[in-house]
Amino acid sequence: MDNLQHKLTKENLKFRQQDKKSYNKKILIGSLVATLVAATPFLFYLYEFVPDTQEWDTIFGKYKSIEYESANVAMWVFAMKVIPLLLSLIWFFTCRHWWYHALLVPITMFTYQCVVSLNFDARYLDVADIVWLLPIMAIVFPSIYLIRAKMFNKINDADKTLEELEEEFMIKPKGMWDKVKQYF
Repeated sequence: MDNLQHKLTKENLKFRQQDKKSYNKKILIGSLVATLVAATPFLFYLYEFVPDTQEWDTIFGKYKSIEYESANVAMWVFAMKVIPLLLSLIWFFTCRHWWYHALLVPITMFTYQCVVSLNFDARYLDVADIVWLLPIMAIVFPSIYLIRAKMFNKINDADKTLEELEEEFMIKPKGMWDKVKQYF
């Protein structure tokens, strides 16, 4: 009997240590995400360190601003696109609601705008974004509607609350990489 109790105590201790490691990892990741969100105003104002010249030499190579005629203005435009993209990605990867796939639409839009603002140095930056978003919206909107319809069918058939149904439809990957892999 003592052996069995000793074995159970060892297993409980091992489980508690694993649970503590998991908890500490969640606290660390949560702290990093919170720090990143809190630092976004500082990240936005990094463009002020870019010189107000047409050509800017960086460690990544030379950047030449054609349309804006100032690397400072070009990086300001880029910062206005990349900060909302960063915040949308954080929201997407931390959201636990059934509708989080709807966040793919603004993520796609901000990604497209970031690429256009740097690569093409275009005069009319935000003109044709909706054309590029239509294929994404054609997939995301019907998917969200179908999930919503299934939820309301289950509400009518069962005595579950909306929160219980959200929990049922929630996909819970173990980590960020698992969440990324579920889409590919």
